[in-house]
Order: sequence, then C-alpha cells, then structure tokens
Amino acid sequence: MDKRALRNLDLLFILFTLLLLAASLVILSTASINVIKSDPFHYVETQTVWILTGTVIALVIAVIDYQKWQHFRWWIYGFNLVLLLIVIFFGDTAKGATRWIYFTPTIGIQPSEFAKIFIIITFADFLAERKGKLNNIKDFIAPFLFMVFPMLLIFKQPDLGTTLVFVAIFIGMMFVAGANPKKFGGLLLGGAVVVGIALWLHFSTNLPGWLQWAQGLPLPLQEYQLNRLIIFMDPASDQSGDGWHILQSLWAIGSGGLWGKGYRMGTQGQLNFLPEHHTDFVFSVVGEEFGFIGTITLLFLFLIFLLRSIYITLRARDMYGMLIGTGVISMFTFHILVNVGMTSGIMPVTGIPLPLISAGGSAMWSNMAAIGLLLSVNLRHRRLMF
Repeated sequence: MDKRALRNLDLLFILFTLLLLAASLVILSTASINVIKSDPFHYVETQTVWILTGTVIALVIAVIDYQKWQHFRWWIYGFNLVLLLIVIFFGDTAKGATRWIYFTPTIGIQPSEFAKIFIIITFADFLAERKGKLNNIKDFIAPFLFMVFPMLLIFKQPDLGTTLVFVAIFIGMMFVAGANPKKFGGLLLGGAVVVGIALWLHFSTNLPGWLQWAQGLPLPLQEYQLNRLIIFMDPASDQSGDGWHILQSLWAIGSGGLWGKGYRMGTQGQLNFLPEHHTDFVFSVVGEEFGFIGTITLLFLFLIFLLRSIYITLRARDMYGMLIGTGVISMFTFHILVNVGMTSGIMPVTGIPLPLISAGGSAMWSNMAAIGLLLSVNLRHRRLMF
C-alpha cells in the first residue's frame, strides 16, 4: 500500500474504536464476574481473544481495496445463502432457536452475524448499478428480492432481532442510493401501518362485531416474540414472565442514580437477577454500577464513533464506497438505538447485543469486519495507486 494512503487514516475514528473496545473489557470484568462461578474471568479472557483476532480481521479487510469485492458479488451472496441454509438444516439448537454451527462442543460461529457484512458488501454493489434508477415502485422490487432471501432464512431460525437489522440496512442504503423519498417512504409507512394493524388484531380481545372474524389473527412469529413486541408498554402485567427482563433492567438502571453504586457493587447484575447481563443487557450493568455519568460517557463514545463513520462515508471516492459506509452505519446505529432502547424500557426486547461491548465472538468479528470496511473506504477516499 502506498504510504500516502496512511495519511488518509481517520485517527479519531480509530481512537474512539479503541476506547469502546477498552470499555468492553472494563464493563465485562464486572458484568460477567458471576456468570461462571468457577471461572469468573472467562468472558473477559474470551472477549480479549475476540478483540485481538477481530483486529487482525479489520486490518486485513482495511488493506484490501474495497472495490475488489465488487468482482465477487454473486459468489459472496451465494456463499451467504449456503451458510444460512446450513444453519437451518444442520445448525445447533439452543433456547428454542437454531442459530449456531458448532465445530467442537465449545467452539462455533453464528452465521447470521456475518450475513450482515456479506449483505452490505453485495447489496452496495447491487444498488450502485441502479443509482438514479430507483424512481418508481416497480424499481424497488429487485432490491427487495435481493434482501428478502437471506432475511427469510434468518427469520426462520428464528432470529427476529437480526432480521430487523437487515431491514434497517435495507432502508438506509436504499435512501442513499437515491430511492424516491416520497414513494419509498410511503411504502415504508404503509408497511408499518399494516404491521401495527396486524398486531392490534392479534392481541385485541374486544373487536367490533364486523371485525370479530379477525380476532386472534395468526402471525408468522413465535408467541414469545409477539409478547415481547408489546410487553414493554406494560411490563408489570407479566412480572415473572416476559416482563421480567424489562423490569430488572429498569430497576438496575434506575438504582444507579448519578454516579452509580460502584464497580462490582450492583445487585441486579451481580446477584444474577438481571438476565443476560453480559450480552444483551450489558448496558443495564453500566447504568447500575456507573450511573448516569457512566451511561452518558458510553453513549458519547458511540456518538463520536458514528459521526466519524459518517465523515468517512461522505468522503468515499465512489457510490459503492458510500453505500458500504451507509450499510455499516445503519447496522451500528440500529444496534445501539435498539439495545439502549430495550434496556431502558422504551423498545421491545429483541435480543440485539450492544456493538463492540457485549460478549460474543461472532458479533465482535462481525463488528470488526465492518470497521475494516470503513477503514478501507477511508484509506482510499482519493484515487491513489495501491
């Protein structure tokens, strides 16, 4: 790589990425201390391994000119579908979902995490070819079909959270690719209304006579998924069931006050009242032990991280690079907003981890691969020889 390219590196983006990774280890050193009693530092040690190996992945992807991925669009897309099909037919089931492929009893991958990166790379090229040709509703059909097949395979696992991440990536990239805002926005609004009406019909117990036939309308979701979509509005109505996660999270965050209870001094997390407090609900531990100051500091790190990501994307040398950046930003933004929202009780619980913070190897590798893509775009924002 030409040494001039290194001068293009966004050092502020790299700095805040490293700060978030360091924060992950600090937070997990308290959030996971009581998860495995016989090995209290298990998740800190494994997270360190995922961060180090993820850094190698990010560096390798950054060195590769992102435009080279365009030549392999359909190969990558096909590989993505094959990997997701393997999960459906040969994956390992845990907690009622088939999402993992295990190579040994303790080592495995979650292909849906990598599917997000594969779809960003391939969909960016697909849309770059259609720049300026997304003006009518019929023009939206091909992009929708491109996205819907991997989405359905992930939804089948079932994994509603990751499916919704795909929706966020699709919407963000479509708008940046030039989809007619009125027509595309109208379709999205119409879809949201249809979903809202379907949920109302499913859960309503007092429909007018002319709608009695639709009461209990069947939906293509597991019952626990449907309950989670509405229980956040009144978690106290099912305190020992679907509302348990939300109530424990709210108590944890609310009890932290301004400065928090102190490092490893929390109760909901340390006593394991709060479920999944080292993964999906790790933000609740931050609120309980580090208080408002801790949560706002973490959110500030994410804010600068996202702003620098936007800066890198806006300086991309071509539409393909800009769409890659948009997909990555859409993915990270959705993860952050939904995770913080669900732990704060203002969004449904969907099982979406907090990026770069929650424990998990596949998620960390996927996040670091996304960062590598941003760095690749960043390094080549001018036409240089490599």
